[in-house]
Amino acid sequence: MKRQENGRQNLIFRSGKMEILTGPFVQLLTLGNLPLRGPILDEQLVIIENAGILSTGGIISAIGNFVSLRTQFPEATIDLIEGVHIALPGFIDAHTHLVFSGTRAADYSLRIAGRTYQQIAASGGGIWNSVSNTRKASDDDLLRLLLQRLEVQNTGGITTTEIKTGYGLTVAQELRMLKVIEKGKSLAFQDIITTCLAAHIKPLDFLGNSDAYLTYLINELLPLIRFESSCKRVDIFIEEGAFSSSEGRIYLQAASKLGFEFSVHADQFTCGGSRLAVELQARSADHLEASSQVEIDLLGRSKTAAIVLPGASMGLGMEYAQARSLLDAGASLVIASDHNPGSAPMGNLLMQASVLGAAEKLTAAETFAALTFRAGAALGLIDRGRIEKGCLADFQAYSINDYREILYNQGMLKPVILWKRGVRKQLHL
Repeated sequence: MKRQENGRQNLIFRSGKMEILTGPFVQLLTLGNLPLRGPILDEQLVIIENAGILSTGGIISAIGNFVSLRTQFPEATIDLIEGVHIALPGFIDAHTHLVFSGTRAADYSLRIAGRTYQQIAASGGGIWNSVSNTRKASDDDLLRLLLQRLEVQNTGGITTTEIKTGYGLTVAQELRMLKVIEKGKSLAFQDIITTCLAAHIKPLDFLGNSDAYLTYLINELLPLIRFESSCKRVDIFIEEGAFSSSEGRIYLQAASKLGFEFSVHADQFTCGGSRLAVELQARSADHLEASSQVEIDLLGRSKTAAIVLPGASMGLGMEYAQARSLLDAGASLVIASDHNPGSAPMGNLLMQASVLGAAEKLTAAETFAALTFRAGAALGLIDRGRIEKGCLADFQAYSINDYREILYNQGMLKPVILWKRGVRKQLHL
């Protein structure tokens, strides 16, 4: 094993196929044996003290007491952790819009002065503003900005990120965004899951109604994506000013026939999208700020994950989604950043989750589950989000001796080391 140092003083350990024993950690939160749905008590957390993690080829092969593992696997290369640290799985951000150019600070100023999201959009701001700026940007600029944002995500402990298109809104521009994301995949430290959100809004320069635009996407864009890219997911914004549930049903059914999985931007300002998501068995219904108890109960009885986006509530000055009620109804609650230039420009996933947890009375176990294995399952990924045998060696370390400090510091406490598939990256010295 060789230790390499780049110009930013990031220490990276290349694991290859050798056995790597990482530790010791004063506490290891495995998040193993926790349910995929419903409430979780902190007493259900599995915490191993003086722990080690053995990985082989980027996959966890054993966990337990560090000294015992060192005795049991004497040939393993030691990735020594000096000082006091705790470890937990890497976070998974299941909903972002990281490929964009430009700012919507003007929109924000209008919102805090009293204008609504819909009013700003109707006057040419909102999503269309980001579409215009993104179309003008070069591929190199979009890639550079994407990599900067992904690096910031690394510093927040994120090892898997979902990224949507949706600021192109033509066949050529959406394919361009997908190509930028593909380049980002080859350069990023974390894994990237791509989603096509060409059905974000009907672009102002499209000559036709919403039905015609979705038909255009079904006939012209989705077949190209299906056979010419690695993107296997689509999304649609079901909302007044975007697309109706009846339009969304036709679009998602067509996408499903082409082999796409899908999620739904649902119930952000009005209800309806989550019902469609449950009806069509979408992977997830995302936003849910406007969901009533009827929609919450539907999600609680379904296999569709409930992804809540507290950053959008903060950015728009709205109530949070009813995370506590969703859990109590039996839903699989996921917390994601919604990092985008308009409603959620902050992008600090851990801070958002910490503040939401305090507001909605979530246990630490529920919050960490919503950032890890439940988020992975919402993306169809069951190989990450837990520290247990057979999972990816994706984990993070904090310079503390009590895991409860992480949420207590509300996003101000950052991980100091990040591992992706057994590759070590020093974040903060």
